[in-house]
Order: sequence, then C-alpha cells, then structure tokens
Amino acid sequence: MTNRFTQIGFDRQILLEWLEYTVNLILAGNSRQGVYTALDEFLSDQLAVGSTAKRNARDKTITILMRVWFDGVPELESLRARGLEMIRLLPIEEHVPIHWGMSMAAYPFLKAVADNIGRLLRLQDSVTSSQVQRRVREKYGERETVIRAAQRVMYSFVNWGVLEKEAKAQVYKPGISRHIDNPELIAWLVEALLHANPDGRSLLNDLLQSPALFPFTLAWVPPNVIEELAHVQVAHQGLDGDLLILKKD
Repeated sequence: MTNRFTQIGFDRQILLEWLEYTVNLILAGNSRQGVYTALDEFLSDQLAVGSTAKRNARDKTITILMRVWFDGVPELESLRARGLEMIRLLPIEEHVPIHWGMSMAAYPFLKAVADNIGRLLRLQDSVTSSQVQRRVREKYGERETVIRAAQRVMYSFVNWGVLEKEAKAQVYKPGISRHIDNPELIAWLVEALLHANPDGRSLLNDLLQSPALFPFTLAWVPPNVIEELAHVQVAHQGLDGDLLILKKD
C-alpha cells in the first residue's frame, strides 16, 4: 500500500525562500489556484525555464510546497493551521523549525533522512551522502530514486542553514543550531514528529531528544503542558516515561 509513510514524495531541492513565499501567499488569503499561479510565476525564471512539459521540475516543486503548507493531507489540517499562525507571529529567524516540522509531517521520508543524519552526527563530526543514503535505502529500497531524493533533502538542509557542505565532495557538518524553549513551538514539533510516525505514538523523552530534530535543542516541557498545547493524549508509563499518542479527530 502506498501512503505518505512508504512513498518518497520530497524529491526536489526546496529552498527556504520558496517555503517562506508559499506561507506568505497563504497568510495573505490567496485561494489554492492563486497560490499555485503565484508560485508558478515566482519560480518561472528559476526552474524548468522555457519548459512546456506538463510535469516539469517547477510543477513538481510546487506540488511539494503546496502539500507541505496548503493541502493534500487532511489529517494535518490542524497542525498546518497552528504552524501558519506561529509563522505569522514569530520573527523570520524562528521559522526554520516550523518549516522543518511541517515538512516532516507531510513527508515522513524527510524525517527518515533527518533521523539518520542526526544519529550519525551523535557519533561523528560530519556525515557523507553515501552514509545517509545507505541507511535510508534500508528502509525505502535499493532504488536510484531513493538516492537522488536523499541527496536533494540534504541540499535543502544546506540551504536552510542546518547543514554545511565541506570542500570535500559530499561531506556535511552541522550548521546553525537553535535552542527552543517556547512551550507552544515544542508541543507543536512533538505533534509533528508523531504525525511522521506510522503508529502516531512515542515516549515524550524520545521525541524531545529525537535525532530527527538534530538542528534544534528542545527544552523539557511537562507532559501535561504538551497535552494542553497539542492534539495528543498522555498515557503514563511509570519508569519508562510518558507515552504520547496522537488524538484522532
């Protein structure tokens, strides 16, 4: 069965300015067609210049931008709406974690790439494309499309500032690291991570320390506060910690 947990989907390099432009269009009240048309015009001199193909690189990129921030995944509507509101209220330098969380929720493939990068960076100072691709292929299969998509996710991370590409070919080291102590944003990121998990559940400590959030350090937030701020319920697990479970709408 093909769904967002088994498909790749996020297979283009997505620039941070494109994500920002998309959310600004949405926050300005544009319709779906309005957002699409504006993105098509905005990207016309950057992607598939002069192409008349029905599904060119620009159209595929717009599909990703729209799926992340406009529609395509009904169960993410509440998460998306709250993410847009935080972007409206927070300064632009604090937007990367929100784009990160929404992209992971819409495209769990991105979370898989981030998770493997984070795990490797806990063991070593830098990672290579081949190391990450090898681990991602174990989950998504030995396909050329998996290799290309993982590479494009890493290119996106470089553009977002959370990875830096070294002079050596395909070697990456950590970029900007952000400490997050905003309880609302932390609760939102925890919920986004749960949406990227097929079973929609995980221990709170595992979420707060998830390697998939490697560019960020999250302050500890009590489970009852998370429960108040996010669409999750807490099941107390005693010594194992608190289990968070997505609420069904």
